Amino acid sequence: MKKKKIDIFNLVNTLFLVSLALLCLIPLLHILAVSLSSSDAAATGSVVLWPKDFSLNSYSFVAKRPQFWRAMGISIARIGLGGFINTFLTILCAYPLAKPKSQFKYRTVYAWFFFITMLFNGGLIPSFLVVKQLGLIDTIWSLILPTAVPVFSVILLLNFFKQIPRSLDEAAEMDGASQWLRLWKIYVPLSTPAIATILLFSLVFHWNSWFDGLIYMNNPDNYPLQSYIQTIVVQKTFSQLSREEIMALSTISDKTLRSAQIFLGALPIVVVYPFLQRFFVKGITLGGVKE
Repeated sequence: MKKKKIDIFNLVNTLFLVSLALLCLIPLLHILAVSLSSSDAAATGSVVLWPKDFSLNSYSFVAKRPQFWRAMGISIARIGLGGFINTFLTILCAYPLAKPKSQFKYRTVYAWFFFITMLFNGGLIPSFLVVKQLGLIDTIWSLILPTAVPVFSVILLLNFFKQIPRSLDEAAEMDGASQWLRLWKIYVPLSTPAIATILLFSLVFHWNSWFDGLIYMNNPDNYPLQSYIQTIVVQKTFSQLSREEIMALSTISDKTLRSAQIFLGALPIVVVYPFLQRFFVKGITLGGVKE
């Protein structure tokens, strides 16, 4: 029997990728272990990858408050509306910009306009004044509309659209299909990997954003989850807490509470990513190829 030769390159490549995966996974496991440990164990720094003196006090404190679930609902509504609006507007912007100059004369001008807005913006104060003048303060739309068109996603999808054979578009045009029909019947179905990628970007952005909630929301009851946790854990603003809740918080260390917050903040994306990851790599690689 012939001995099977070992491919050194594949072996080294596999070991490298496994090591890289572990480096990404170990911090998350450490955070989970700390969040499930007692305050004393976390304070001594003895927790590594397994909880010590198992405790759910941090999660119990966060989960028992109705404000937490209200903020969770706002965040879920935000990523639902924000993900849909971001994806829809990205498709509408990328489609005409992917057309040749013969069909869209000022394509380059518009493309540069979008690109410049990615490098420069009006700043925080002008953005706040616009949102205020539009009457969006203390509404969920103040968290969504200022970032309704993610330019990076437009560029990514634009390059993906360019890879679709023009013969398909020309054949549909000869059959009498309108631009709108060609977009939704040809371009969108063939661009599923890129659309899934920009949707993932949008979900991650909206879920992790906390600063805009502090700026545009005067009422703490309207905070999204990340802004709510920021006020409790980082700023330690206890004005919204009852006396019993303050006493309960005093028995929990900042380290375990922060770890619980980080893990809860990362959990939804960790759950969603496996379902979208098969599109992610293809969307990035094909979307980055230029003609």
